[in-house]
Amino acid sequence: MILILAGRGISKGVGEGQVLVSNAPISFLSGVDPDTGVVVEKGHPLEGRCIAGTVLAFDHGKGSTVGSYILYALSRNGHAPTAIVNREAEPIIAVGAIIGEIPMIDHIDISLLSDGGIARVDGETGELELHEPGEERS
Repeated sequence: MILILAGRGISKGVGEGQVLVSNAPISFLSGVDPDTGVVVEKGHPLEGRCIAGTVLAFDHGKGSTVGSYILYALSRNGHAPTAIVNREAEPIIAVGAIIGEIPMIDHIDISLLSDGGIARVDGETGELELHEPGEERS
């Protein structure tokens, strides 16, 4: 089954990958290692997980404006998510996605997403196409 969700485009481009969902906000400054893409924030639900190459879905960002530059560094280092999906974009994450050329959308109910599905995110149209885990794609 394919689920199409309509959101709002924030950062242009198209990204596809395995969905990684966090029920907690993410701070990219001191929360994610820009050299590896691993979440290093102690106690975070994604602690120890790598966000590189994933469609990273989380409610919203938190933390310092330097977090925008961490997203940019992740992109430059080849460890960025292929796309970002938020319930509500805020400036720190939006700016980081734009300068890092990471497709981003918001106004998506992330409770509808689960780890392991494959998603295609279109940052221009705001559309998210979701394939359930293990589903064959044509």
